[in-house]
Amino acid sequence: MRLLVLATFWGCFWATGFGLQIQCYQCEEFLLNNDCSSPEFIVNCTVNVQDMCQKEVIEKSYGKNWTTVAGIMYRKSCASSGACLITSAGYQSFCAPGKLDSVCISCCNTPLCNGPRLKKRVNSAAMLRGGILPTMLPFMLALLSTHC
Repeated sequence: MRLLVLATFWGCFWATGFGLQIQCYQCEEFLLNNDCSSPEFIVNCTVNVQDMCQKEVIEKSYGKNWTTVAGIMYRKSCASSGACLITSAGYQSFCAPGKLDSVCISCCNTPLCNGPRLKKRVNSAAMLRGGILPTMLPFMLALLSTHC
């Protein structure tokens, strides 16, 4: 009996394909100067179908009533890897960040990877205390002693 239950469990487990699911930021409509990276834009993508996050960034200027408004428009979504990679490759020649009419489409496959870019915060004092220098110091000393 235990063998039957175990076999049934493993059959169901393998049949589901492990149930891979990713979370992405999603805003289907282009939003002007809003990168839709706040918690209300987080969605669960379709299991085993949408395995990537996609991000489109368009730099535009709009004229309305003799006024020009410039800004960056964002659209983010879940996507299948095939569709996302084909789309991003097709727009690669139009991607020129910082230039007007630039269209950049990127794909990624880690949770919430289509969100804002993390700013690198490097504190040189912290690196000297407990970061790279103490780790690299023995290696550098050994290297110097072999060449001197």
